[in-house]
Amino acid sequence: MMRGLIALTALVVAVLGKEMFEGHQVLRIVAKDETQLPLIKNLEDMVEFELDFWRGVTDVSSPVDVRVPFHSLQSVKIHLESQDIEYSIMIGDLQVMLDEEQQEMESAARIAEPRNTDSFDFSRYHTISEIYSFQDMLVAENPNLVSKIVIGQSYEGRPLNVLKFSTGGTKRPAIWLDTGIHSREWVTQASGTWFAKKIVTDYGRDPAITAILNKMDIFLEIVTNPDGYYFTHNSNRMWRKTRKPNSGSSCVGVDPNRNWDAGFGGAGASNNPCSETYRGPRAHSEPEVKSIVDFVKSHGNFKAFVSIHSYSQMLLYPYGYTKTPCKDQAELHNLAKKAITDLASLYNTSYRYGSIINTIYQASGGTIDWTYNQGIKYSYTFELRDTGRYGFILPANQIIPTAKETWLALMAIMDHTSKNMY
Repeated sequence: MMRGLIALTALVVAVLGKEMFEGHQVLRIVAKDETQLPLIKNLEDMVEFELDFWRGVTDVSSPVDVRVPFHSLQSVKIHLESQDIEYSIMIGDLQVMLDEEQQEMESAARIAEPRNTDSFDFSRYHTISEIYSFQDMLVAENPNLVSKIVIGQSYEGRPLNVLKFSTGGTKRPAIWLDTGIHSREWVTQASGTWFAKKIVTDYGRDPAITAILNKMDIFLEIVTNPDGYYFTHNSNRMWRKTRKPNSGSSCVGVDPNRNWDAGFGGAGASNNPCSETYRGPRAHSEPEVKSIVDFVKSHGNFKAFVSIHSYSQMLLYPYGYTKTPCKDQAELHNLAKKAITDLASLYNTSYRYGSIINTIYQASGGTIDWTYNQGIKYSYTFELRDTGRYGFILPANQIIPTAKETWLALMAIMDHTSKNMY
């Protein structure tokens, strides 16, 4: 009896600090024709519903996924039905899925902490402190190949750690990879951790990665938005943005993928601090973004830049803010095709590919538009699994399959970059 009470108390304490999503549903909305697209898009402006768009409006063939709080469900469904817009329930009760995810993490945490990276469990989601300690172990185990660089601090003072994989030399041509810039996209940070281990495991064994590292360096930032990531574990699992307060607003945070100086403030980014796509007061206002900007500029020799998101299963290249094709479009398109073909060879996972604006929607202030404009030709964004069954709550048993297939696509991009130096 007493033990049950203690467990219950612990549960209440844990729950009180967290935002709950009981009765929240994720609806999948499908436009019948072009005329319905603006009607669906209008939902974004209906702030009273407090909707959270998991997948935004793109075209008639692409569904829109939106999390609807319990208090808005009836109104939203009536609104959609009155406009003759079709929808289905993709997730019936979001909290049920979050509870399962939490239980799985807790049962995994009861196992002894890994003493080295070989015993680290890559098939589980990890907290920021676990990822940080994994990074330190990896560096300690591979001092001749891996070092940790702190490129800055987050708003809340967390280190912005970047792993550098290098076989020597200074300012060598380099490849940048980042995961977790949107904090709720947990499969990306988990995949980034797996990639780090994969690089050290395969160097000297796999001829392709060995050849790449013998002439280039790889930089990997696993937790690109650490404040947001910490917040998703401790307060609100659905948090996407940074955690810097916005002056004159009670709403916190900026979308770090709308904060770059590439078409900044244009269409596809919001000037409302409460929006999930709030661009921020000015370009590079967020320390998490500015640290990468400063690092890339001071390094001066990046040849590829890959920013990894979830979900939707897409591989995208510039531009997002303009319909004008980028000058390397033909090469980037062919390489994307090769990368997703390699990716699909493992589990048959199907990806779409193309420029951001033509494949999803107009988005200004995005990472890879800025890097491409800096002269980094091979600039790509991934959207990893899935296409919406689980969305951001991808079950942990899909982490390793996701990382493995994505690695094949990354290798295609990195290999091509190393063989087509410019």
